Amino acid sequence: MPVTYSVSIEVPNLDDGIRFYGHVFGYVEAARPVEGYVVLKSGDSRIGLLEKAAGSKPAVGSDEVRHYERHWTPVHVDFRVEDFEKTLEAALIAGAKCEQKFDGGNHSPIAFCSDPFGNGFCLLGKNPSK
Repeated sequence: MPVTYSVSIEVPNLDDGIRFYGHVFGYVEAARPVEGYVVLKSGDSRIGLLEKAAGSKPAVGSDEVRHYERHWTPVHVDFRVEDFEKTLEAALIAGAKCEQKFDGGNHSPIAFCSDPFGNGFCLLGKNPSK
């Protein structure tokens, strides 16, 4: 059975999220289907940004609260880009943090990063052998 998917990223402020993902990855607003949610697109790629206040509960009955310092999650987004170094520089200028970087050698360069809201992501460049 075919499956489609989308990825949504929680941010404390939609405008700040749109600015970051727009500046770094070229995403533009495609839709605001409901209050507090925006769909962004860049080429064939789409992501959703969901505005959730710091301190709010992530699920009914949870004792945890949202925070936007760096946090670990077992799921993250990989962004494959044409110009690895230029995109990494733009991300850092826009408030991302690079936690680890591998130049790749015979493999694609990769940087393990977090956005300004503490969400982890990987930045992947082109494989030099292709």
